[in-house]
Amino acid sequence: MLTIVVLAVLVVAFMFFSGVYTDVLWYNQVDFSEVFWTEIWTRAALFAIGGVLMGAAVWLSMWLAWRSRPRNVQSQTRDSLAQYQKQLEPMRRLVFIGIPVVIGFFAGSAAMNGWQDVLLFINQEPYGQVDPEFGLDYMFFMATLPFLGLIVGFLASVVLIAGIAGLLVHYLYGSIRVKEQGGIVIESPARIHLGVFVALFLLLQAGNYWLNRFRTLQSQDGNWAGAMYTDVNAVIPTSTILAVAAALVAILFIVTAITGKWRISLVGAAGLVIAAIVAGAAYPFLIQEYQVRPSEVTLEQDYINRNIEHTREAYGLADVESTDYAGATDAEPGSLAEEADNTENIRLMDPNLLSRTFGQLQQFRPYYAFPETLHVDRYDVEGESQDTIISVRDVNVDPASSWVNQHITYTHGYGMVAADASEVAAGGRPSFLLSGIPTSGVLGSDETYEPRIYFGMNSPSYSIVGAPEGAPERERDRPQDAASDQDTTYTFTGEGGPSVGGFFNQLVYAIKFGSTEILLSSDVNSESQILYDRSPLERVQKVAPYLTVDSNAYPAIVDGRVQWIVEGYTTSDKFPYSTAQQLDSATRDGLNTDATANLSGQVNYMRNSVKATVDAYDGSVNLYAWDEEDPLLKAWQKVYPTSLQPYSEMSAELMDHVRYPEDMFKVQRELLGRYHVTNPVDFYENNDAWSVPADPTQDDDTVKVPPYYMTLRMPGKDEPAFSLTSTYIPQLTQGAQQRNVLYGFLSANGDAGTGEDGQKAEGYGHIQLLELPRQTAIPGPGQAQANFDSNAQVSQELNLLRQGASEVINGNLITLPVADGILYVQPVYIQSTGPTSYPTLRRVLVSYGDEVGFASTLEEALDQVFGGDSGAQTADGADPEAEPGGEPGSQPEVPSTQSQQEQLGQALTDANEAIQASEEAMANGDWTAYGEAQTRLNDALSRALEADEAIRGEVTPDEGAEAPADGEQTEPPAEEGTEG
Repeated sequence: MLTIVVLAVLVVAFMFFSGVYTDVLWYNQVDFSEVFWTEIWTRAALFAIGGVLMGAAVWLSMWLAWRSRPRNVQSQTRDSLAQYQKQLEPMRRLVFIGIPVVIGFFAGSAAMNGWQDVLLFINQEPYGQVDPEFGLDYMFFMATLPFLGLIVGFLASVVLIAGIAGLLVHYLYGSIRVKEQGGIVIESPARIHLGVFVALFLLLQAGNYWLNRFRTLQSQDGNWAGAMYTDVNAVIPTSTILAVAAALVAILFIVTAITGKWRISLVGAAGLVIAAIVAGAAYPFLIQEYQVRPSEVTLEQDYINRNIEHTREAYGLADVESTDYAGATDAEPGSLAEEADNTENIRLMDPNLLSRTFGQLQQFRPYYAFPETLHVDRYDVEGESQDTIISVRDVNVDPASSWVNQHITYTHGYGMVAADASEVAAGGRPSFLLSGIPTSGVLGSDETYEPRIYFGMNSPSYSIVGAPEGAPERERDRPQDAASDQDTTYTFTGEGGPSVGGFFNQLVYAIKFGSTEILLSSDVNSESQILYDRSPLERVQKVAPYLTVDSNAYPAIVDGRVQWIVEGYTTSDKFPYSTAQQLDSATRDGLNTDATANLSGQVNYMRNSVKATVDAYDGSVNLYAWDEEDPLLKAWQKVYPTSLQPYSEMSAELMDHVRYPEDMFKVQRELLGRYHVTNPVDFYENNDAWSVPADPTQDDDTVKVPPYYMTLRMPGKDEPAFSLTSTYIPQLTQGAQQRNVLYGFLSANGDAGTGEDGQKAEGYGHIQLLELPRQTAIPGPGQAQANFDSNAQVSQELNLLRQGASEVINGNLITLPVADGILYVQPVYIQSTGPTSYPTLRRVLVSYGDEVGFASTLEEALDQVFGGDSGAQTADGADPEAEPGGEPGSQPEVPSTQSQQEQLGQALTDANEAIQASEEAMANGDWTAYGEAQTRLNDALSRALEADEAIRGEVTPDEGAEAPADGEQTEPPAEEGTEG
């Protein structure tokens, strides 16, 4: 049995050691070992201090109680206690050592969890501003106060547990005993013990009362955060009184310990309890109910103003530019002639819908995949900045496949795919700027950047890569070209993970991942590396544990490498007078409905202090101190002096791809729904509160519309900027009907690049809020969507597009402030049934005021809205009506002898027959027949739409636009860089 126990202990110890050892290897490999060792040594020091302090206090308390036990034990204790003493005495030394050790272990484990508070306190930097109540620097509340609370709380636990342990020993050995006739006898040693420990506990309570004065400024109770009138005039003074009272009662217990007179100390303790109830609870309640509530707006006005100012400061909203916006609704011809910066950049390609399109046209192999939501960035194309939809072609490993396939063969994705965000290619497909295998396009080729994606959002949990020179290549790399059925192989050549070339490292990683194959596989060789923790978000979080990492990372081609760019935030929930936000609810929207994928926790201070990059090939991480004025970041830079680089080390190309952080913007827009109001009286009355509207493309009206990235020139600005935007509608009032009219438009400038290394653009991060007139009923996003859906022309044409089981999908509803009004643009996609179908853009919806346009191109739809000629310059590209290989606008022959009604009827009949033929072919698994039937269906729908438009007098038969195809591509038409 002893052998088994020893072996079990050794196994557990080795498993613990292997976990620490692999962490050391990982941090050394990514060159962030100081992060690991700083945390380890700080935790170890706190564990030792906390454990020794608790253990020593418990041991001393027990030992003193035993040492001062009555000598005539047998005569003064009951028989049952005497029996316990006899049983305890042979192993008393072991018990007196074991109990403090066990309690100390748990106390040390609890103490080491406060390592960040300790480091932040030791290395804190002043904020440079003081609170309005105590005149203390804000960092006192974010760094010093949490540390003092940690110390007081831990010492109170030590005193309480040690005191109880000593009292139990006193009772066991007879210093405290219950008389048979009733009553309790407390010997002098026990009395001194009790008096001293109660006094110490009360002194610590006095310290806690004193600290509570400052905590009122962090309070989230009541209607507004911070110390309000009742706090300042009742809670803070009574906390001071209670602190003094607790200290006085502590002195009384010391007197009792000396004199043995309990009455005065017990009376004092009772008085303290009564004072805590009356002064700590009843008095503030009475002040609030009978003094503040009847005159709340008058008495709370100054404190509400503090809350407004501090909340805006804490979330970086102090310098928001609020601008009155005209909110015009009349769509006059030529209104958009001066809006080329905006109309040329209207995003028609929806990154939330194009994943399947990218997959069908650019995936090529089942071991590749694209994320559900693509990314929006901008690149220089022929000297002009152009918004792009971009994604990596990530690896997609079947979890049911063999261990070799999962961890040796399929190790990486390949290449970037990018499409113009505003231009549409023939057939309603994306206009690719970078595509194919090998990748090529106007953004570059395999020769201009490293295309392999070893570190991504969909990478396997671990891969084993690398081999000696001349060894067979085991990694599946890519197809030889887009049309080839042969794949190339590859061997990783970078430094991406710790070595598993030796037996010991193989053993510890086999334990870490629970995989004996790592130890036994012949594919693991002397040059093997193991790549793990491969998500960019996870890597940044591990090397910067003091940061809150954004829930999304996006890729960019920077200096010949694919770099994941990750946003890092310094946060706190201790900022004075600032309203707290739940990150989960604030960041959840139509694109992030899964709570597990969102940020979590509560904060009342947030700064985008760090920009991080993760190399997609070798996983190397770089942290750049972006907000160098942030005092929290300054403190962490002192803790980790070599981990962060100044942003002046960022290249010009990296700067060009930095954008405004999405999760922080979501938190800011939630707050600005109320905190755009800076007058405390108006803020109190809440008469101009706003809400983020629901996403009109979602069925759930509780899901908020996501913010959108786009290049935009805001009113009053000279140059366009890549911005993150959102809208506001009036806040829903209980019992009132929701008014879905637009009240505000919010934009954050995300252009950081200047064309020079390490230079940040002055306008980056500038937030502008357009406030629309309340008396003008400008449609909000929900009302604009309703106007689209209820329009007779739109409804009729969409019903035609739905023929043949085709699905009509509304793309993102883009909101633009142009021509002194608000323009809504929504692309309309078509997707048919079938395993190879994908969405293609077929129509564009536009509205301005109450006018609605619906056409094949953005330019045509704008002209419909603005009196036949909007004057706009757009970047639509090819007519989506034109199928690949045909001329844009080409039309099927229509017998001229038929009337338009007859043509419509015949076309619908043909469409129904084609639908039936499609269903029969699908049921029989005859995909050739299915494709032919779909072609006939497309032709019939084209003729039906043309005849319908001619009947309504909008176009003549030879001017009509060809009807959209349904998006079905059983064999996607070949184009350059795509698979046939």
